[in-house]
Amino acid sequence: MFFPISVLRAATPCRLAMLSLCAIVPAQAFAQEANPQPTTLDTVEVVGINDIQAEQALTPGAVSVVDGNTFYQRSVTNMADSLRYVPGVWSESATGGDDTFISSRGSNLDATDYDGNGIRLFQDGMPVTTADGNNHNREMDPMAARYAVVARGNNALTYGASTLGGAIDYLTPTARNTDARQVFLSGGSDGAINGRITGGGVMGDFDGLLTMEGASRDGYREHSQTDRFGVYANAGWQPSGNLDLRVYGMYVNNHQELAGTLTRAQFEADPSQANPSAITGNFQLNVKTERVAAKGTWTDDGNQRLEFGLSYEDQDLYHPIVDKVLVDFDGPGPAPPVEVFSLLVDTHQRTLAGMLRYSAKLGDHDVLAGLNYADTHDKGGNFRNDGGRRNGQTGIVDNRSDSVEVFLVDRWKFAQDWTLVYGGQGVFTSRDVSTIDVETGVDSHPKGDFSSFNPRLGAIYALSPTNELFASLGRLYEAPTNFELTDEVRGNNTLLDAMHGNVVEVGMRGGTAAGADVPRWHWDLSVYYAQIHDEILSVDDPFAPGTSLSKNIDSTTHAGIEALVGASFPFAGGAHRIEPLVSVTYNDFSFDHDPVYGNNDLPAAPDYAVRGEVMYRNDDGFFAGPTFDVIGSRWGDFSNTYRIGSYSLMGLRVGVECEHWDVFAELRNVFDKDYVSTISVRDVADADAAILQPGAPRSVYVGVRLRF
Repeated sequence: MFFPISVLRAATPCRLAMLSLCAIVPAQAFAQEANPQPTTLDTVEVVGINDIQAEQALTPGAVSVVDGNTFYQRSVTNMADSLRYVPGVWSESATGGDDTFISSRGSNLDATDYDGNGIRLFQDGMPVTTADGNNHNREMDPMAARYAVVARGNNALTYGASTLGGAIDYLTPTARNTDARQVFLSGGSDGAINGRITGGGVMGDFDGLLTMEGASRDGYREHSQTDRFGVYANAGWQPSGNLDLRVYGMYVNNHQELAGTLTRAQFEADPSQANPSAITGNFQLNVKTERVAAKGTWTDDGNQRLEFGLSYEDQDLYHPIVDKVLVDFDGPGPAPPVEVFSLLVDTHQRTLAGMLRYSAKLGDHDVLAGLNYADTHDKGGNFRNDGGRRNGQTGIVDNRSDSVEVFLVDRWKFAQDWTLVYGGQGVFTSRDVSTIDVETGVDSHPKGDFSSFNPRLGAIYALSPTNELFASLGRLYEAPTNFELTDEVRGNNTLLDAMHGNVVEVGMRGGTAAGADVPRWHWDLSVYYAQIHDEILSVDDPFAPGTSLSKNIDSTTHAGIEALVGASFPFAGGAHRIEPLVSVTYNDFSFDHDPVYGNNDLPAAPDYAVRGEVMYRNDDGFFAGPTFDVIGSRWGDFSNTYRIGSYSLMGLRVGVECEHWDVFAELRNVFDKDYVSTISVRDVADADAAILQPGAPRSVYVGVRLRF
């Protein structure tokens, strides 16, 4: 729930609430509300939540804004936790750690789910996703964000994105828009502990903020330990009221053990076990990231705004992922089995990125023009894996990509209650993918350019000052990633075609007027239908486990319903409230008369996902109530032969928010149900296929934040 500081009460009632909390922590816990219009602290920002909400209100489609303050009121350890109540986004962690699967509107539903493609990630409006469109090495830290803005589908035009899944922008807190001195500590089941300390302040025209973080987690499965250390810093100079110049620095060293996938028999016998090959192969995902960025924001009396920035990100990836595959060629003969395949990826990646955005109010027109630029170079190699150690290089990797996105959109209020939104995006991107086989010297080297113009047309009708209807029609476009080109099923340096299609969307958003003692509602509803051509899907290579084969699919359909509905029912003069919140997603992703798969459903995403909570709150800052998840069934393969069943989970949360401190407790999966969190997609998954990642068992987490 989002609370302005002005409503927080004095310390005496907080102490009483704290005693109540200590009495019930073992049985109750915590969750979060994803209010589409979060509250801000009582400080001055050059670019703040009002700007975000203004852009949200001028988008004829689904855009969600999540307040990062709520991440300190529950257990948030990864992107999946932060996006829990965003409809249309399906995100889960394989083992409860930082490594997450994320899909928006049916993106990323194939064997290269590690690629994380289909969604453009931004940090403070500057591109984070690599130039080729993958997010393989990068997990955003939601605890380092003041807000998260999720623009689904081609509603990400204002970010210059045309991908199926849209864009997510994590906005960094500064000393001017957050508590500059605070300490946060959380911990709980499976050895989880997370500590953050933040210091900084404002001195005239200058401000600065520094956060240091350490996190560790044993994991609820064997061989799933996570350790992370991070430093986040930014400093700003505001020489005048309409100019903000800011620099950012980030260092994150993240080590994750991977437990591997299980067969159904293994899952039913003991979901906490690891795949034996994950232990003998010592599967890991270790990424060290260093990032520096500079950004400027200029405004002119609210009629013009210019944002510009550059960033440089450097990453080292060490990734043992496939154990030795041994073949005994002479059967019971005297020769020992021979290793035919194993995989350890060791690469160095750097990305230079930039952005430029200019907006102006010209009478009834609100015009936005922008440019994104990214250049990525990925260099290193593939090695044989000997228990997590390099055992001879098998491939030399030298991949390059660059991307330029230009976009223009006009929001024209041509009548009192009507706004016409029209514009387009042009994308120009290249791929140069080289993998040299060390043994043969053969260079697999697909290389080519991709470009497209992607128009958008929409309208917004104001039903009232707080409610609006919207509709839009637009084009989606996404070029293949380097991973997909490397694994192109035909080989011979053949290029895949870019995915493209059209999407139509209608919906409404708004709420009832605020009042101290009357019920209040807020809602956000979108219905969309996308016809996609040449969607790039990858299936596992049966002759090389851990690798995949990519191809274009002639026609697929992505459709869905996304809804977020919340309310507040006050009683006792408004001092007490019952506040339910529910996020509903219905998915219909399928092949369209495919010669191989017919009209089969696409795998990995559930048919539906309902997540919600019912919270009691009072004016003393105390809150408590149940949370719930109702998740539909999924297919584990393109052939629709392997079904993963639906499941339902219950949770509890409780907490207190006071003037200078917050405390929470959260109990997840109250009834300790076994369920599948993520899967590894196959073409045809037989009954013994090892494709299941178990979800977390019953878990308890507590946390406290002190603000000075």
